Amino acid sequence: MDTLNDLHKISGSFSNTEKMPVLFLGHGSPMNAIEENQFVTGFRNLAKSLPQPNAILCISAHWYTNGTKVTAMEMPRTIHDFGGFPQALFDVQYPAKGSPELAVETKQLLTPIAVELDEHWGLDHGAWSVIKHLYPYANVPVIQLSIDYTKPAQYHFDLAQKLSALRTKGILIVGSGNIIHNLRLVDFPNLDKDNYGYDWAIEAREIINAHLLDGNFKPLIDFEKQSQALQLAIPTPEHYLPLIYTLGLKGKQEELSLFNDKLLGGSLSMTSVKIM
Repeated sequence: MDTLNDLHKISGSFSNTEKMPVLFLGHGSPMNAIEENQFVTGFRNLAKSLPQPNAILCISAHWYTNGTKVTAMEMPRTIHDFGGFPQALFDVQYPAKGSPELAVETKQLLTPIAVELDEHWGLDHGAWSVIKHLYPYANVPVIQLSIDYTKPAQYHFDLAQKLSALRTKGILIVGSGNIIHNLRLVDFPNLDKDNYGYDWAIEAREIINAHLLDGNFKPLIDFEKQSQALQLAIPTPEHYLPLIYTLGLKGKQEELSLFNDKLLGGSLSMTSVKIM
């Protein structure tokens, strides 16, 4: 199905717009939802450069499912999918509306892939903890698309391309995860040390950033075949695959830029990506 037909399939729920940006946000700790730090400032500065979206479609590391699902409820709940944090974090609510219409349109665009319209999930912290800094008044509808854990990265890259028609309907597509995410090796005593990474994390960031800025996405899709540094950076794929969705949506003439590009606690990165 070509893009023109894709556009015709989309109902009149959303007006035609200029092509919306695509984002990958390094969400880091859930505490970023309520703390003031350089990364939160980075998200807020980003928001100043974004056109007002009609709705947001978020692909979060924290909705990792067998098959593909999309939230289709009118009012998604705020999911506190973590433990061991202060009560103030559990008290946060992000009362953005859902968009059953966008969910149906997303399902149609992904045909022939079977997509389940989900009424149970909501907004997990990969979504709300960062989106709340972009749109603090929760005045933009948000849906989530799950990541099918049975599929390889190339599948997710190709699936993302099917969503491109949404960008000219005012839909802001956001991937949320962390490119370098090895929780087992976090140096917690040095978590507040600025831009601190192990040697392998520094190497992985340099390699990945070079591929991102060169537009050479094939090695990033084939991350499992790359160096030992990348294997340590991506021990499991769930936090990395949202980046692959973002890259799958990049147009040939679009510019890719990085922000919040720092390492954290030795084995994490907050590197985020904007495409427009």
